[in-house]
Amino acid sequence: MAEWLIEQGIGEERALLIDSGLAIAARIHWPGGLTAGQVEDAILISRAKGSLRGTARFANGEEALVDRLPKGAQEGAALRLEITRSAFSEKIRIKRAQARPTDLAPRPAPNLAEMLRHENGQAARIVRHFPGDDWDELWAKAWTGISDFSGGSLHFSATPAMVLVDVDGALAPRELALAAAPALAQAIRQMDLAGSIGIDFPTLGPKADRRVLDDALDAALAGWPHERTAMNGFGFVQLVSRLKHPSMLHRITQSRAGAAARHLLRRAEKINDPGAILLTMHPAVKAGMKADWLSELARRTGREIRQASDPSLALDGGFAQAVQL
Repeated sequence: MAEWLIEQGIGEERALLIDSGLAIAARIHWPGGLTAGQVEDAILISRAKGSLRGTARFANGEEALVDRLPKGAQEGAALRLEITRSAFSEKIRIKRAQARPTDLAPRPAPNLAEMLRHENGQAARIVRHFPGDDWDELWAKAWTGISDFSGGSLHFSATPAMVLVDVDGALAPRELALAAAPALAQAIRQMDLAGSIGIDFPTLGPKADRRVLDDALDAALAGWPHERTAMNGFGFVQLVSRLKHPSMLHRITQSRAGAAARHLLRRAEKINDPGAILLTMHPAVKAGMKADWLSELARRTGREIRQASDPSLALDGGFAQAVQL
């Protein structure tokens, strides 16, 4: 039976859905921003005359787009709002959180275990560390945007309009497309993708081949709530599913240095050798390393924490080691 495992990391929470020893889905949450399910009073700061939409500012200073505004709501008024989608970032812009008026009692932003329980009705078990190297492998997929499969690879890119996926490989077009279908479904779950996803498959001329691929996609994506188009004559397929929070791909796109810092802290937490912990990292990663994260690492490990920067390292090339006191 599949089971969600959660690591309560420093600066982030991580979840893996494990089924028969395999990581079939993943989730990442960075606390601190407006989160789907949160209910809080906010101030309406803008509204076009006659519109049901506007913008509200919350106590933490973050703004959200508000829909279904009551007719009498005026700028400057306090409203109780429920967050329906967290903010997320693409390479060139940030999309604000979304909210709607509610009569529910205020409730804080849910943690990752609460989100999974509400969305899937599944309990999650807190663990100190995930078993094996599954998280590192999935994180690397989201970092590079590349997911390999037998005969080819999938290349993911977050654009302002949608996540685009390019199917690449040396197989014949029909065979490549059919091999990519289950790999695509797996990567979507493992990177927690949602919203609008466009896939550029190899062009398949015969309509019969396109129908075979449509059937393969139906089978591979069964159980994942979505709508999709049939493959067109140019090999393009679009998937649409409800988007409530940023995916791993969007999180890493939003802040590569911040993502690398959190990943380095995770590795540092697992050090068992005696001595102080030295974090060596790219200067951009060091600049994004928050003081309270380092304090929490010291508290969790009971060690002195030291830092060093090395501009020759890649952003994701930082390392942690035990050194003499």
